[in-house]
Amino acid sequence: MHARIRAGEPEAFRELFRDYAQLVYRYAVRSTGNWGAAEDVVSLTFLEAWRLRERLRDEGDSPRPWLMGIAVNVLRNTRRAARRHDRALARMPVRDVVPDFADELVGRMADSDELAAAKTALGQLRRSEREGFALCVWSGLGYAEAAEALGVPVGTVRSRLSRARTRLRGLTEGELRRMRRKSEPRARSGQVQSDRVAAVRSIEKRTR
Repeated sequence: MHARIRAGEPEAFRELFRDYAQLVYRYAVRSTGNWGAAEDVVSLTFLEAWRLRERLRDEGDSPRPWLMGIAVNVLRNTRRAARRHDRALARMPVRDVVPDFADELVGRMADSDELAAAKTALGQLRRSEREGFALCVWSGLGYAEAAEALGVPVGTVRSRLSRARTRLRGLTEGELRRMRRKSEPRARSGQVQSDRVAAVRSIEKRTR
């Protein structure tokens, strides 16, 4: 498989995409919290894999660590590009924005709340912890595979993952509590009493 990929065999790349596109997508969507951005990461990852195919070494039984290493770098680059884009927009004059009703509907879903909370919490981790967690926990890579993808020793991956799990659990729970408090409707004092008074007055008028 490694030799076929290096040779640029189309069928080998079809197999690569079929076997690992969903893996890359899940990694990207959980890291970005954005389905559209995740699809872009998948496309860019496989384009980069084609461009860098001759660098694939004959190590391991699977090209998965090599491919996920490319996905990590693609995600880093897209985040840098997004930050540059946000800074450029911040320098532009403020304009009226039409609300995106699709985003509003998606935001009502419980799993979207959890994904948003996890993304916010993940963003508070160090980048090294965030990448190790996403590869090992969300993408299912083993320690050795994640170490190969990130270019670090296996022991480093283990320690980063341990720290990330501890911090992420507390951060995600805190973010969910904050989101739920923010979305809870506030009772308006006097509303019930006012409604009752209005109803009584209406009945009195009809019975006069």
